[in-house]
Amino acid sequence: MQRREFLKSASAASLLAGGLATTASAAHHGDPAKPFTMKFGPHDGHFRETVGKNVLDQIRYAHEQGFTAWEDNRAPRRPEAEQKAIGDLLSDLGMTMGVFVAYADFRHPTFAGHKLDRDDRARKPDEVRAMLEGRMHQAVEVAKRTGAKWMTVVPGTFDVSLLEEYQTQNVVELLKRCADILEPHGLVAVLEPLNPINHPGCFLTRVAQANQICKMVDSPSVKILNDLYHQQITEGRLITNMIDAWDEIAYIQVGDVPGRKEPTTGEINYRHIFQWLHDRGYDGVVGMEHGKSMGGKEGEARLIAAYREVDAT
Repeated sequence: MQRREFLKSASAASLLAGGLATTASAAHHGDPAKPFTMKFGPHDGHFRETVGKNVLDQIRYAHEQGFTAWEDNRAPRRPEAEQKAIGDLLSDLGMTMGVFVAYADFRHPTFAGHKLDRDDRARKPDEVRAMLEGRMHQAVEVAKRTGAKWMTVVPGTFDVSLLEEYQTQNVVELLKRCADILEPHGLVAVLEPLNPINHPGCFLTRVAQANQICKMVDSPSVKILNDLYHQQITEGRLITNMIDAWDEIAYIQVGDVPGRKEPTTGEINYRHIFQWLHDRGYDGVVGMEHGKSMGGKEGEARLIAAYREVDAT
């Protein structure tokens, strides 16, 4: 790049950052931004530099910026009063509560091997079932307080001591039990396939695998959470894989590759994907399961601008 072009580019970037900060500040002072077309769901921490650590203040700020959803993975770990406060605020603002994590294990073959510890020689199906039933009952109460419908489930690791077909059967049987608990409440456990680079050894890695399991469980309360960050790394063909598993996909999460930051920072064409989802009729939450490419308030303004850039029309 020529020096003159570089200076022009740097100047434009500086003006852009200033404009973003001004826009964000205006919205924060009572001038709400236009709602996004897609139900993008930020997380606790995405706007902490601008409004502080209080999650309720962050939700209010997100609403002022045009966001119509929210995600809170750690909701079950919050005090019950705070869970209810989040649910009440989202309801008052007309925002949709996204997923929280009902169960996630990255070290032990709980679902696949019926083991609470990977070093166990003996399988303990009764203990595993009781533990998972307890988690699902807890998740029902969290969902009631927060107004959530979906909850993330990561079914543990692969069990190298058991053939994959039997592992799949174990996973399906336990998910059927989870569905029995969730279905009367209209709640949905969404299975999240994870990429093997960031999460080596996990049982569930591919959308097609999750689709097969959902078909076998055959319940409206067990569906797929398709995190496009993970699936870009694992298998690519993002839209084709969504088409093939569309009936079982209930929830979308995003993050760009590489780096797991906001859209526009990597190789995924999120502008095209969000437009495709919108045209397809997807009206669910798009969880912003990623970090920020820049620090400080400027990074938070850039996050908002990135989603404006890629939002569906």
